[in-house]
Amino acid sequence: MQDNKQYDILACLKDIEQSILEIYSFLPEERNFFVYQKDLKTKKAVERNIEIIGEAMDRILKIDPNFKIENSRKIVDTRNRIIHGYDSVSDDVIWLIVNRYLPVLEKEVKELLK
Repeated sequence: MQDNKQYDILACLKDIEQSILEIYSFLPEERNFFVYQKDLKTKKAVERNIEIIGEAMDRILKIDPNFKIENSRKIVDTRNRIIHGYDSVSDDVIWLIVNRYLPVLEKEVKELLK
């Protein structure tokens, strides 16, 4: 049973890593907020991948509530806000998440996958 749980956590971590890579590939090369803000397809693609990251994190926390990833609960809360409060999602907040918090999460996930 323990092996299945470890496998499930590993699969979720890989999903998080893949979503982070996809977000980076969608962003404008110059990382300009105003370019991002005007590009509806990119915004929706980034938001969808943040939803996936949040769902994967939620699954990890259900398996191991003490799993060590910084801001894990906030990641899940962000997913919930995008899904349930879609009309109140701010481009500024998503941009901040992508540029300030995603690199930290990426580093943590890569470290855990070693």
